[in-house]
Amino acid sequence: MARIETPRRVRGTQDIFGDEQRRFAQVLDTFERVRRLYCFGRVDLPVFEATEVFARSIGETTDVVSKEMYTFPDRGGDSLTLRPEFTAGIARAFLTEGWQQYAPLKITTSGAVFRYERPQKGRYRQFHQIDAEVLGAAEPAADVELLVMADQLLRTLGIADGVTLQLNTLGDAETREAWRAGLVAHFEAHRGALSEDSLVRLDKNPMRILDSKDPRDRPIADAAPDIDAFLTAEARAFFDAVTAGLDAAGVAWTRNPRLVRGLDYYRHTAFEFVTDRLGAQGTVLAGGRYDGLVESLGGAPTAGVGWAAGVERLAMLLAEPAAASIDAVVVPMGAAAEARATGLVAELRRAGVAVDMAYKGKMKQRLAKADALGARTAIILGDDELAAGVAQLKTLASGEQRQVAFADLAEALR
Repeated sequence: MARIETPRRVRGTQDIFGDEQRRFAQVLDTFERVRRLYCFGRVDLPVFEATEVFARSIGETTDVVSKEMYTFPDRGGDSLTLRPEFTAGIARAFLTEGWQQYAPLKITTSGAVFRYERPQKGRYRQFHQIDAEVLGAAEPAADVELLVMADQLLRTLGIADGVTLQLNTLGDAETREAWRAGLVAHFEAHRGALSEDSLVRLDKNPMRILDSKDPRDRPIADAAPDIDAFLTAEARAFFDAVTAGLDAAGVAWTRNPRLVRGLDYYRHTAFEFVTDRLGAQGTVLAGGRYDGLVESLGGAPTAGVGWAAGVERLAMLLAEPAAASIDAVVVPMGAAAEARATGLVAELRRAGVAVDMAYKGKMKQRLAKADALGARTAIILGDDELAAGVAQLKTLASGEQRQVAFADLAEALR
């Protein structure tokens, strides 16, 4: 008979297990605790959307849309796309589900996202993000709340040291239009020295040239005019309010005048939390204000601001996770004890006690399993215990042992 070859894991995906999974879960659990402190609701979204949701919102000239999206026709002939990020889907749901009535809407979500890009350290084709958004709040206080929330998340995870908040303003619509014209004039004067990608961006999305990693573009991009020369009084006041709020909340920040978002619906605040502990790809959390996004999807003008962070990248920064622990392991010796143990385990779990059962091996092997599982206590059952209606509770750290009636086990283990 021919040997059956087991299919391999698809490139760019991962099987998350053991310490890696504990780090992963720690990020999600901490995010859940922090979002409750900030009174954000939770929403779950479809994994796929109509392709136009992302083409309109992310921008058809971006690498995500043109090169990285997993897009496919379904059986009905509709073009669908696995979500490459969350904000577009949230904006779509805000419109189609009537969530405007809840504005200002503070929500979070998390889950898998998909981008066809070259896998590298901390980057996968299926990866996971946490996401926080405020829709319907035009005030700079919303930007401040989200930034303080992100800062507290990183602090609670214990990874804030060495992470810097870089902040910039993209101005209002008038500012962006004037800055864009200034950038076009600057780059046009150096057209002959620009890379091929930047020549394409010059016609469609000139602000993205400022992000170029091509060595041919860097001197030209570094010499481009800053946005400050084009800021309206209103845009400057907005940015000043954001920075004053961060200062009042005790959140350190640094100005990065080259931090941009290329699409026209972005406004005012843009930010990234960056570190040098992840190599060249140092962004751990990023976001900004997108007051024109909902309008680009057919809605009324609606303010919006939000951020997202990669769970894998945050998990890579965590310290060694604590070993998993449980309250107790039941060690039944003999057929009658095993039968009673099945019911006992169910009773304890219903009472809120984390408990497992060691079925196989001699007493020493079973106690070794209990210790390996991180149990504080072993519950030992044999024929004598069954006859007396008690269990032996052995504290694994000290070896101390005592008898406890079955009815009192849950309370004793608490």
